Amino acid sequence: MSKQADKKGKLLIFSAPSGSGKTTLVKYILEQIAGLTFSVSATSRQARANEQDGKDYYFLSPDEFRKKISEKAFLEYEEVYPNVFYGTLLDQIASKRAAGNHVVFDVDVVGGLNIKKYFGDDALAIFIKAPSIQILKERLTQRGTDTEESIKKRLEKAEWEMGFADRFDVVVVNDQLEKSQQELTKIITEFLNA
Repeated sequence: MSKQADKKGKLLIFSAPSGSGKTTLVKYILEQIAGLTFSVSATSRQARANEQDGKDYYFLSPDEFRKKISEKAFLEYEEVYPNVFYGTLLDQIASKRAAGNHVVFDVDVVGGLNIKKYFGDDALAIFIKAPSIQILKERLTQRGTDTEESIKKRLEKAEWEMGFADRFDVVVVNDQLEKSQQELTKIITEFLNA
């Protein structure tokens, strides 16, 4: 058996305020770099119209989520809003890494930092930052998936989340999509080949 086959996969953690373009960048990286697999998070929020259970998220009721918490089934979890949980299922990560796949996470900032703390140097924590709060507001409004009240809450949370940026390994300001894609491809390729 080759050394590569024995080697556990590494972890790429993407965190950002809502509207920073994180999901677009994660999808690009998954298409561009071989050997990556996406960690599907669990959540207790309602699915959006275009989301599929098991592909975008594992959609659980708040009670189902709490049951899994009590069973210690999560690597990390966070109650982001009242009764709205997000978390990473431990068994999913272990099997993907054991197969030699590099696992990509799209998680909130607290979850991202918890995963980084747990896996240390095997993980690269990447914070995606929008150029400004005003641009975040424009992006959230253009998405058309949130109410005015929801956008207001997301912007308040975004300001708080940006205070965590300096605790990540890398901060990428997503002001020009193509430039951010190239920057991330270079950073991630170097990390995976180290």
